[in-house]
Amino acid sequence: MIGAQLVTDVALAEAHRLGGADETIVLVTDRVDASLRWANNTMTTNGESTSRTTTVISIVRRNDDAHVGSVRSSAVDPAVITDLVAASQKAAAAAPPARDNAPALPGGDAPPNWDDAIPRTGAEAFGGVANSLTRGFRGGDTLFGYARHILETTFVATSSGLRRRFTQPNGSVEINAKRNGASAWVGVSTPDFVDVPTDSMLDELGTRLSWAGRTVELPAGRYETIMPPSTVADMMIYLTWTMGGRGAQEGRTALAAPGGGTRVGEKLTSLPLTLFSDPAAPGLECTPFVTATSSSERSSVFDNGLPIERLDWIRDGVINALAYPRAAAAEFGAPVAVGADNLLMTGGTASLQEMIASTERGLLLSTLWYIREVDPSVLLLTGLTRDGVYLVEDGQVTAAVNNFRFNESPLDLLRRASEAGVSEVTLPREWGDWATRAKMPSLRIPDFHMSSVSQAQ
Repeated sequence: MIGAQLVTDVALAEAHRLGGADETIVLVTDRVDASLRWANNTMTTNGESTSRTTTVISIVRRNDDAHVGSVRSSAVDPAVITDLVAASQKAAAAAPPARDNAPALPGGDAPPNWDDAIPRTGAEAFGGVANSLTRGFRGGDTLFGYARHILETTFVATSSGLRRRFTQPNGSVEINAKRNGASAWVGVSTPDFVDVPTDSMLDELGTRLSWAGRTVELPAGRYETIMPPSTVADMMIYLTWTMGGRGAQEGRTALAAPGGGTRVGEKLTSLPLTLFSDPAAPGLECTPFVTATSSSERSSVFDNGLPIERLDWIRDGVINALAYPRAAAAEFGAPVAVGADNLLMTGGTASLQEMIASTERGLLLSTLWYIREVDPSVLLLTGLTRDGVYLVEDGQVTAAVNNFRFNESPLDLLRRASEAGVSEVTLPREWGDWATRAKMPSLRIPDFHMSSVSQAQ
């Protein structure tokens, strides 16, 4: 493999030589992936891998239109670069006019670390986790799970002279524990594996499995429910995925206002909650510029390299912003807004334990999974509970109950929430493979809709 920086230089030079595009954007991502797995109280596998993806985006301008060709390859042989550039230019020449046409971003000096070596990771990152797990294997419960650490270094280079580089760390640890037919799950995200609280995670699993020593069968219905941060993250992440400005302006999403326009400015909840993304959020830092290999309603290839700032999707309970790439912003007269690859929400002051203690009778969720959209017009989602739903009576967890299928909209959950707990860094269970950087509060929902009993165990 030649250096990623050299790949961008070679691709841009080849694009200039072939002359089939007015503008060229090259994105190269080098990925280093380390993993550790365990099952039945035994370490099973660990491994490391290195990979690269190279994307060449060619833009052909004809009159007022722009035509885009984007071609991606995972090959590392430098000989493929010529073919990759040629294929991109050929695709652009045959493409219809791009709806998200925007001017090229200006160039500038390369960042000081442009030529630095690619950061590495390996199995040594898991030393602390492995030591704690070894002790946990002797604790009596059966443990399963995995840890993963990924470093992705992305380079963006354009024919106008723009240069960007960022290394994105992604780390997570997930542990399942089983005892007498009951199961429980805990997970955390981490950028560097320096502070993974494996011992306290094992303690939490033990507590949840002890709650399952008594079981109660409950019917479907609406229950006062405490949603811990992981479950809130899963619902709020899906919400922001649907917060594209174009879809709302065209009346195709739940953020469209009756009669036209969008719901920006509508008060959604009386709780002073702010839902936001911020590439500089401490501990949850992420790529501070656009890296788009293809266009969508929330991002555009024309915006590659555009700086990303903090974006308040909901501010003090009011819908505040939708995602607008530059072209859509110009079309609809809205501010340019691109979300960062993290999601945070403010909360209150009560801990999860304090919220349980103030509950007369209700349910405590653990995790959600298999979330799917039912009705995009109201953002109704369905899914299943998993690895522990618990009955709370008189401020105490008294039993585990059966699993349910639920039907809920994240917009309605915010509208009906009666209490928010302290905001905590969390790992979403359903979307953890794509979204590891989240900070959410627990939410109390007076009437969470458990639509049917699930036989899942």
